[in-house]
Amino acid sequence: MRFIEQLTAASALIAITSGSPVEKRKEAFSVHQTVPKPFIKSGPAAVAAVYKKYGGTAPKDVLAAAAANDGTVTTTPEQYDSEYLTPVSIGGQTLNLDFDTGSSDLWVFSSELSASSQSGHSIYNPAKSSTAKLLSGYTWSISYGDGSGASGNVYTDTVKVGATTVTSQAVELATSISAQFQQDIDNDGLLGLAFDTLNTVKPNKQKTFFSNAKPSLSAPLFTVNLKKGAPGTYDFGYIDTTKYTGSITYINVNTANGFWEFTSNGYAVGTGAFTSASIDAIADTGTTLLYLPSTIVSAYYAKVAGSKYDSTQGGYTFPCSATLPSITLGIGSYRAVVPGSYILYAPVSSSVCFGGIQRDTGIGFSIYGDIFLKSQFVVFNGAATPQLGFARKPT
Repeated sequence: MRFIEQLTAASALIAITSGSPVEKRKEAFSVHQTVPKPFIKSGPAAVAAVYKKYGGTAPKDVLAAAAANDGTVTTTPEQYDSEYLTPVSIGGQTLNLDFDTGSSDLWVFSSELSASSQSGHSIYNPAKSSTAKLLSGYTWSISYGDGSGASGNVYTDTVKVGATTVTSQAVELATSISAQFQQDIDNDGLLGLAFDTLNTVKPNKQKTFFSNAKPSLSAPLFTVNLKKGAPGTYDFGYIDTTKYTGSITYINVNTANGFWEFTSNGYAVGTGAFTSASIDAIADTGTTLLYLPSTIVSAYYAKVAGSKYDSTQGGYTFPCSATLPSITLGIGSYRAVVPGSYILYAPVSSSVCFGGIQRDTGIGFSIYGDIFLKSQFVVFNGAATPQLGFARKPT
């Protein structure tokens, strides 16, 4: 699902699968950026490791802090912020995964792929892990609207994201994968963070990394702090108050479809008046753009000189030199502002750019993807009554 392929921008249509209703839009731009792959430890874990390395006795508070399962991990954007990649340790092997709140499978490039399919990727080899166990008879398969896909078998192993550790986590190994996935050499797979009902493993669905981690976290939540053109963070189990300003506005989540689904209550373009509207939306870190009802998209681009819907590109384009207004989206009493500069997604030519806001026609709901999410500090609270929280970032 979450990758960028070498296609024209006309392929920037939503991919819808039988296994998961929404999959990654395939925005059409090649990516060749190299993303470093360090495993990021928490501060307490790093301090405790020094004591262990040199045979010292760590203070009790250091040991307690290092043992806690809360943690933070850095996520790095690819070119045009097309996706954000995060280092994950699986059985002691580090891969860069796309964290995806719009799906629920943790699948990876594996040693069971052909040599040509592995080329350029970090892979997971269960034979190199003392904690890997095969789930005999279990399989998974994902297909996408553009004909891409992946499938394979299932193991369990220890998975670490920063300082957050889950033992016996289901890890889906790709044994077959489409060419489009192979081409995005920085991406080694996906880590789904939607609800368990979207998991595609058969004969029994498996829990996500977050579901398995929740009982050991200080709080059953994770936060997303994506940034434009710079590394951001995912924090598990706690809310870092330095990463937002003001208060956090929470809204209840509808989990019926397996997504972090909520109702947004209106919009404003630039300095224009706020217009009330009921917008059924999902918060999806695995989708690059912001997909809204056609009436809102038309209202937005009516304020952009030279913009048009270009059927040859499959979406709205505009002169790259255009001045783009902001868009404000209502969430309860909160007004989330997406700066105009975020809405210039990527060039189609030397003078024409593809818009970061596109129509949600045919999808069934709107998608608040990375164009929106990187403008906000977002809390994904998986308590008994799941909620999303939104707050402004410090300027």
